Amino acid sequence: MTISAFVKHHFRHFNAATLVDAAEAWNTLLKGGGKMFLTMAGAMSTAELGLSLAEMIRQGKVHAITCTGANLEEDVFNLVAHDHYVRIPHYRALSPAEETALHARHLNRVTDTCIPEEEAIRRIERAVLDEWMAADREGKRYFPHEFMYRILLSGKLKEHYQIDPKDSWLLAAAERNLPIFVPGWEDSTLGNIFAAHCIEKEIKNVHTVRTGIEYMAALAEWYTATAPKTPVGFFQIGGGIAGDFPICVVPMLHQDLRRDGVPLWAYFCQISDSTTSLGSYSGAVPNEKITWGKLGEKTPRFIIESDATIVAPLVFAYVLGW
Repeated sequence: MTISAFVKHHFRHFNAATLVDAAEAWNTLLKGGGKMFLTMAGAMSTAELGLSLAEMIRQGKVHAITCTGANLEEDVFNLVAHDHYVRIPHYRALSPAEETALHARHLNRVTDTCIPEEEAIRRIERAVLDEWMAADREGKRYFPHEFMYRILLSGKLKEHYQIDPKDSWLLAAAERNLPIFVPGWEDSTLGNIFAAHCIEKEIKNVHTVRTGIEYMAALAEWYTATAPKTPVGFFQIGGGIAGDFPICVVPMLHQDLRRDGVPLWAYFCQISDSTTSLGSYSGAVPNEKITWGKLGEKTPRFIIESDATIVAPLVFAYVLGW
């Protein structure tokens, strides 16, 4: 039995049924000529979501992405340092002394997985620093994802690959020149490193890396050019800035720029484990977005209240027909 057949047969009720409904609606959107916009919060790259997301990108099932700076960089960290990662299955039982021992080994823990500083973070720092400094000298400016695209497409990291490159979602995106938007990039390891090099004056112009406001302007132009020609859906993994930043482009276009003829998002699905009653954006039910001018009354909308590391690969497998 294929994964999609298994899901179709067994996932009949509650969140499981919503997963199937959301995946089928994704396929319906694509069959009607629509495009899908994907957002990623959390640590999906360290969870190795690229194992399924990369193929979604290659097969044209995902057409643009918003992600946190952490997800942007951690896919590349995993690409070049996977063999040096350390898994901690008993992470819930770690004592403060054991955490200190991991720190002494330069292992940065993300739940059950430790990212090695030298093999992952510093290796990518050295590669991207060359690009930052070259752009700085030449008076050029690029977005965070464009710098990552440049180092991936240059081939300078190939000798360090420790996973099959087909499992890197960012490499798949770079090869397709997929539009990516990374709000709040400074809240990431490489963002911190860039700030440090600016403080040390190795990089003279702090604006060498383009900003979140510029990302919003670029997203506005992308959406204005795309949505009137083809419906654009919104698939949100988690919440926070990765989800809230891009979905707000529609009310901004309508209310602040007063652009007529720009459609609402044509589909919405969120995988969430946030509590609705706490007033958080992450826990807001899809209907709330109608009041903000993001979705319409007839927009297909779903919320799957579960663990994204379990749900997202199953949705992707269903859409891929695996």
